[in-house]
Amino acid sequence: MGRFVIVAYTPKPGMEQGLLAAVDKHLRVLQTEQLVTDNPAYVMRAGDGTIVEVFEWRSPEAIEQAHDNPSVQALWAEFSAVCEYTPLNKLAEAQQMFAEFDAVER
Repeated sequence: MGRFVIVAYTPKPGMEQGLLAAVDKHLRVLQTEQLVTDNPAYVMRAGDGTIVEVFEWRSPEAIEQAHDNPSVQALWAEFSAVCEYTPLNKLAEAQQMFAEFDAVER
């Protein structure tokens, strides 16, 4: 059974384009490694510029496998260079009954 994940990436100063490039690459790498389902990822922008991504891992085991996968590790290093991971509860939108975000063109 799949596992949906919602993750928030706050770009480091001047790194928004690099972050968007990493997000654009993210699902393709995970699909190539057969770690996620064929469902599309959704990418949104919070009011403070944080990028929010929703995607579906294939299984809890796939999540574990990602931690030992060289391709995934290389991609995660790219993310670390351009962003900080932000807990969802830190986003102003998450304080609302219905959190709304701007769509990010991909």
